[in-house]
Amino acid sequence: MFSKKTLIIITTITLVLINIVIISIGARSQSEFGFFQRVAIEILAPCQRSVTSVFQYIYGTWSRYFDLILVEEKNRQLRAAIRSLKDEVNSLKESKIANRRLRALLDFKSVVSDETIPAEVIGKEPSKWFKTFIINKGTADGIRRGMPVVAPDGIVGQVINASYHYSKVLLIIDQNSAVDALVQRTRSRGIVEGGGKGACRFEYVLRKTDVREGDVVISSGLGGVFPKGLRVGYVSDIVKSHAGIFQAVILQPYVDFAKLEEVFVVFRKQTFFGDEEESG
Repeated sequence: MFSKKTLIIITTITLVLINIVIISIGARSQSEFGFFQRVAIEILAPCQRSVTSVFQYIYGTWSRYFDLILVEEKNRQLRAAIRSLKDEVNSLKESKIANRRLRALLDFKSVVSDETIPAEVIGKEPSKWFKTFIINKGTADGIRRGMPVVAPDGIVGQVINASYHYSKVLLIIDQNSAVDALVQRTRSRGIVEGGGKGACRFEYVLRKTDVREGDVVISSGLGGVFPKGLRVGYVSDIVKSHAGIFQAVILQPYVDFAKLEEVFVVFRKQTFFGDEEESG
């Protein structure tokens, strides 16, 4: 027993051979077809039509196969081109964002009277008890313990430890941080302390003091730590209790510590910890 595929192949070959014989006979005969020739043509014409249809089907299928291969190759090239363009667009976006940050840093540096040195944030403290990060500048660059760290948006914190190439910075949102500050609108003074969870407390603000939500709080310049006039944060909540002489003021820092990438370390003669700036 022949398989279906084998029978199709044999039938196709037979039809092709018959078709060739008919064409050959007709080509050699220059006279009018005889009776037997007409009968043969009448019988075999449908076979010839079938063979032609088979050849047309095979040719069409083969052509479509090659067309699909060409289309697939074209699609592959287009996909590769799209990936390349996406990478280029992403690189341009990142360059634009970096340029914007650098322009902001340069503009900020031009308004700070003290000498500053730029640094990059390269690591963050994983502990939930301390809010610190690491910068890529250390004693080799003149960084010393107690130096203030700032950004274009405002105060960041201060250096609490420095090695030869790296330094650890205590953020103002840490509970161990304290910044002498004042309300820009009324000049009322207080101490900004870290409150955890990304906020600060504005402590020792008298109940009778005029403080409103949205007020800007800036560094006072006292204590020889931070330059005067740098933004610390804005008042986000106020609670005036019936007892006590102080009101509870919550401060939202202007600096987004989660997105901070570049900072400035400010060189000052006196530090928060009482250390004197070391000479070179």
